[in-house]
Amino acid sequence: MTKSKVAASALDTAMAARNFTRRSVLKAGAAAGSVVLTAPALIENALASSGEVDILMWSDYLPKSFTESFKKETGITINFTGIGSNEEIINKLKASKGQGFDLCSPTNNRNLAWEHLGLLQPYDMSRIDIDKVNPAMAKIGTDGWNFDGKGVTWVPHIWGTEGMAWRTDKWAPEGGVPSYGDTWAEENAGKTMGRAHSMLLGLGLWLEAEGKMPEGSIWAAYKTEDAFRKTWTQVVDFAIAHKNRIKVIWNDADSQKSALLKEGVIVGQAWDGPPLALKTAGEPVTYQAPKEGAMAWVDGIAMPIGAKNIDQAYEFLKYAYQPKPAGIAINDHGYNSPVLGADKYASANYAKNFAEAYPGDALANLNPWPSEPPWYGALRTEFTNKFKSA
Repeated sequence: MTKSKVAASALDTAMAARNFTRRSVLKAGAAAGSVVLTAPALIENALASSGEVDILMWSDYLPKSFTESFKKETGITINFTGIGSNEEIINKLKASKGQGFDLCSPTNNRNLAWEHLGLLQPYDMSRIDIDKVNPAMAKIGTDGWNFDGKGVTWVPHIWGTEGMAWRTDKWAPEGGVPSYGDTWAEENAGKTMGRAHSMLLGLGLWLEAEGKMPEGSIWAAYKTEDAFRKTWTQVVDFAIAHKNRIKVIWNDADSQKSALLKEGVIVGQAWDGPPLALKTAGEPVTYQAPKEGAMAWVDGIAMPIGAKNIDQAYEFLKYAYQPKPAGIAINDHGYNSPVLGADKYASANYAKNFAEAYPGDALANLNPWPSEPPWYGALRTEFTNKFKSA
């Protein structure tokens, strides 16, 4: 299967990679009407009395600039529980039978895992300003998260990529463009990092690019268990043989930052947000899409069946879809917003970081993560644990 066919298939279940450019986001907003690009008046004392909303979300998605301005504007206190993986979200809600949280943040490609759990409730879409976000990303919810036609259970919140980060004072990519293979290179041994399962996926893309595995193997592994076992056996065998070259296996945003600043890592696979946040803070760190293509995802917001603070949850969504607070948050967490016009409220530094992270045709070369079939997670964990325990 050629890369273009694989990408096209992934777009059917995930997102339109070419719609991930800031230019097309603005274009989509213009098509919807100029009012979309104009910051509307913020909610004024949306609730008569202060309330609370309990949110289970990725550890670095709710910076102080957002939570404090939200409380000032609405009187609502955010009770925030940070997580570092989709498995944590599912496991917490399975254990509580969907109780304890008003909102959570699954990633777009996990829809098949959530479909039969019965842990999410459909939104009242009349209470959500869905026209204020990139239509391609809003479509993910209507196409992939409307289980049994009962209603949309997911709306977009933050999008980003996983690619390569490095210390600019200690390393530079050959030819100016990094590769997933740099994580495994002999010259970088003992000074690299990655998240276990996605580092293996990146390794597979590099092995394909090097002609050491058939082109399209990694994405074809999402189709059948046999294809997965065949491909990941090759990948994990290579990874185990070269495991001594990996310094840090990270799990969340903080562990990525710590690895780059305190633990001797000079290059490795990373989410875009943490290294770009360090770059914005003046640290000698940067991030860029690798030549094999960055892996793209959209994290959304969903409402568990046990949500108690319903009105407050909808006020959170209303505020999150305002261009100004969404844009200001970009400066702190380093990821990207699906909200139309949000980048107008981000700093010039954000625009510079974005351009440097995705130079040339990098945005057109994104690898949208495909939806994961129900069997995929368990098999991936099996092979990932084999690598980690070796």
